[in-house]
Amino acid sequence: MNGTLALVDEGATVAAGAALAPAVKGRAGVIALSGELGAGKTTFVRGLLRALGHTGAVRSPTYTLVEPYDLAGQRILHLDLYRLAGNTDLVALGLRDELDGATLLLVEWPERAQSALPTPDLALTLEHAPSGRLLHWATQDAGFSQAFEK
Repeated sequence: MNGTLALVDEGATVAAGAALAPAVKGRAGVIALSGELGAGKTTFVRGLLRALGHTGAVRSPTYTLVEPYDLAGQRILHLDLYRLAGNTDLVALGLRDELDGATLLLVEWPERAQSALPTPDLALTLEHAPSGRLLHWATQDAGFSQAFEK
């Protein structure tokens, strides 16, 4: 299932992230977030994490590479792979251990991982548009798709 959602401003991007929360609550897997610098990937993640109960700051993991969150017993890792040179750098992060069926990975710049990550359960692309942003999604999971179709 594929679709596109128009996001008129930052608030709409946060709301789109929040809309996904019920579909990911308690689930493991990989959500890939692609898009140019400043397209709203971290803003989307902030909306998702807040809707899942996170009350602190949501920082872009551009320099730390990984920001961990434990929310109501759910382990979530927010990754930014922009600075990675390839699979070797990704292996050094130890992510293979996190692909354990118990962790949800939110991966910005997944294309930098080449083939080191499994096929995402949900692939999101944010892009600049004349009036805000566009959010494109692709998934085989109806629950993910329905989150954006409300």
